[in-house]
Amino acid sequence: MGTLGQAGRYLGQSLRLMVGLPDYEAYLNHFERTHPELEPMSYEAFFRERQEARYGGRAGKCC
Repeated sequence: MGTLGQAGRYLGQSLRLMVGLPDYEAYLNHFERTHPELEPMSYEAFFRERQEARYGGRAGKCC
C-alpha cells in the first residue's frame, strides 16, 4: 500500500500544479529541511504569494 499511496500523492500534486494550485505541504517540507530556524508562511500568505508570483498582480484582469 505504501507505493500505491505515494503514487496517489504524486498524482494529486501533479493535478494541483496543472490547475495552478500551489502545494503548501511540499512548501512546508522544503522549508523545514532548508530553513529550520525560520517560521514558514501561513497557508493564506503562501497562497497570496504564489498567486502574485503567477499573475504578477494581474489577478482578475483579462489582459
